Amino acid sequence: MSFFSKLKERMFRSSSKLDEGLDALVSADADEGESASTPDAPPATPAPRDPADTGRSGLLARLTRRADAPRRVLDDAMIEELEDLLVQADLGVETALKVTANIAAGRFGRKVSTDEIKRALADEVARIMEPVARPMPLYPKRPQVVLVVGVNGAGKTTTIGKLASQFRAAGKSVIIAAGDTFRAAAVEQLQVWGQRAGVPVMTAPEGSDPASLAYDAMTRAQAEGADLLMIDTAGRLQNRADLMEELAKIVRVIRKKDETAPHNTLLVLDATTGQNALNQVEVFRQMADVSGLIMTKLDGTARGGVLVALADRFGLPIHAIGVGEQIDDLAPFDPAEFAAALTGTDAA
Repeated sequence: MSFFSKLKERMFRSSSKLDEGLDALVSADADEGESASTPDAPPATPAPRDPADTGRSGLLARLTRRADAPRRVLDDAMIEELEDLLVQADLGVETALKVTANIAAGRFGRKVSTDEIKRALADEVARIMEPVARPMPLYPKRPQVVLVVGVNGAGKTTTIGKLASQFRAAGKSVIIAAGDTFRAAAVEQLQVWGQRAGVPVMTAPEGSDPASLAYDAMTRAQAEGADLLMIDTAGRLQNRADLMEELAKIVRVIRKKDETAPHNTLLVLDATTGQNALNQVEVFRQMADVSGLIMTKLDGTARGGVLVALADRFGLPIHAIGVGEQIDDLAPFDPAEFAAALTGTDAA
């Protein structure tokens, strides 16, 4: 199954899809007179069909259904309902207002079908997402230090494991530092991924200084000529000041080895948190020089539109998205495919 197929199948499995809401929106006050027979008219008798003409008549049937699709005047009331629908899908108020204004431009006062609205929405979403859809850059510098941050439960550990495995499969040598030394489960999970991928995982006793581990990992990565050093970190936002100092200390010690490190600071976000993801970006941008985002658990939410809000507000690169637990369930972010999955249209 292609990643796009997984995205469409899993993205909003837990709740009503946005495209279903759009269907209801257009049908709500559509002029049924255009597509329905008059009440007194007898039902039409279908004409005999030549079996040899199946393909042609199938196409005609599809075109007829499209012509008969409900249409509704795009007026102020419909725009307001569309805004509400997009807010419910977690695009956020500001982004929803921008998107609906652009959809209305050139269409206001016209009758539109569900298909037209879906495609216009998909185009707007893709337009917003296109500038931020960038793979994580790889540099000739060895080791390239990748600091991974995010709240506990966002999927940091699994994401590091998947990325390390994918880089290893691409021929890169990788070392992982299990820097969330306060969570034994995180360390164990990284060790499992390391065994799967053939990637060494450096650990330290529970509760020990993560910066010391990062320094040792940096020393080893330099000595072995590793391409990538990926450092996991804690995510205890309730102790924000402590976490900020912990991250700052990790950066200070690795810069003793390489003053340009870390070369990437990836923030992992959980799609199921909805608009709270915006707050997390604000907080982690204060604590760390976030260079890119990875969104996980899009298979567990009906509100993947928060990714559009993130792109619109912050403009940070979105490197990858995840829709499951398997290694191939994390893939580079494709704005057209995401927009199509979000709106229930076909990928361009």
